[in-house]
Order: sequence, then structure tokens, then C-alpha cells
Amino acid sequence: MDNEEKVTQLRIMTESDEHESVLLSYLEDAKHVLLNRLYPDATDEEFSELTLPVKFERKQLRIAAWMMNKRGAEGEIQHIENGVHRNYKYADIPLEMLYDVMPFVGIPR
Repeated sequence: MDNEEKVTQLRIMTESDEHESVLLSYLEDAKHVLLNRLYPDATDEEFSELTLPVKFERKQLRIAAWMMNKRGAEGEIQHIENGVHRNYKYADIPLEMLYDVMPFVGIPR
């Protein structure tokens, strides 16, 4: 899936009318979250050369959508307004979203 397709999917998932550069930024952040989980021992130089495996592209979209939907309320623990209650357990990506992303011991060459 190329970036254009990912942007389109993310726009649909979040019902967003954000500029493409904003959506690409969230996709890039989600990619880095996944790569950091997959290759925890990668150096900065090695990390810049890594690509996200195809099998994690849908997860990248879900993480980017999650980050977009939490925008403005990242660290919120409780919020009650007009009968609406919001509690967030996580200020960062929930570990449940990464449970099936198993780290590699080495760096792919």
C-alpha cells in the first residue's frame, strides 16, 4: 500500500478533512512506533534505513487513527461534561495495540 492509499484510508477511518501533510505525519509517527517495537536495538543510522513490513501496514493505520482521535486529550484521566464521561488510561499508544508486534533480536540486512 503506498502513502496515497494510506492517506485515503486514514481519512475514511477518521472522517477527517485534514491536509494530507497532517495525515502523513500521523502515519509516519505510527510507523516509528511500530519500528521501535520491532527493532528496539537499532541505531539511528540503521533505523533510518528500515522499512515497515507489509503485514503491519493496517496496524500502522489503526495506530495513526488512534493518535488522531486522541488529539487534544492525550493525557486526560477523567472528563465529565453534560453527561459525557471520558477516561483515558493511556497517554501514549496502548500496549494492547502492540501485543502482536514481536521484537526482532537483530536488524534486517
